[in-house]
Amino acid sequence: MTSNESIKVLASIQARMGSSRLPGKVMKDVLNKPLLLRQVDRIKKCKNISQIVIATTTNKNDDAIVEMCKKNDILYYRGSEDDVLGRVASLLEHYNADIHAEFVGDSPLPDIDIIDKFISIFIEERDKIDYLSNCLKTTYPPGLDVILYNSKILVDLHKELDINDPLREHVGYNITRFPNKFKIKSIEAPSKHFQPDLYLEVDNKEDFILIEKIFRHFLSQGIEYFSLDDILCLIESNPKLKKINQDVKRNWKILRGEES
Repeated sequence: MTSNESIKVLASIQARMGSSRLPGKVMKDVLNKPLLLRQVDRIKKCKNISQIVIATTTNKNDDAIVEMCKKNDILYYRGSEDDVLGRVASLLEHYNADIHAEFVGDSPLPDIDIIDKFISIFIEERDKIDYLSNCLKTTYPPGLDVILYNSKILVDLHKELDINDPLREHVGYNITRFPNKFKIKSIEAPSKHFQPDLYLEVDNKEDFILIEKIFRHFLSQGIEYFSLDDILCLIESNPKLKKINQDVKRNWKILRGEES
């Protein structure tokens, strides 16, 4: 729970089975547990998160995600597959969230200390900022993204943006489109975490191979939770791991202006 009990910090995880590059990736199994459940288990360890909700779609293919949620007592919310902004904004209204911590199901290795630190900063500076993230510029390993903002802003944007706006397939990114309207803060990685080319996300089979190897390394030693520091030590001692998914094209780099 948050240090300020009156502030509800809701973490949503956008997850669906449809993926052109790696179908069903969020439910891919690693040592008898789907990646999405492993991600939820990690976020549950955050002290500053009040509630976790899976934001999935009404597509029948996503019934598998819903069944996994029911089996493990995880909250879920179903909405449009294409209008992701509308899906998540409706979720935030439904659960009456104050602050939204936005996650995606293809990032199964969130670091709880980084998340808790960012939430503490956001709560302390809430009167001065509307949006806080560590990924406006890529400095942390991709997949370790933390995105926080006041829920009401997203709900209002959902109502204001044209329903045919192609960028409604994104969520908090829409806040960053209006830097003159919203107070946006970005925090870059400290030197020990500066690894912009270590891809800890799952977008294709090469990504999954790397993530599975990381999980297997620690789980085989009985280590259920391991931090970004632990992962970086593993990569440093096994540099070939980093090369597994180095050559994969990353579409999000275009949104961040890091690739044309």
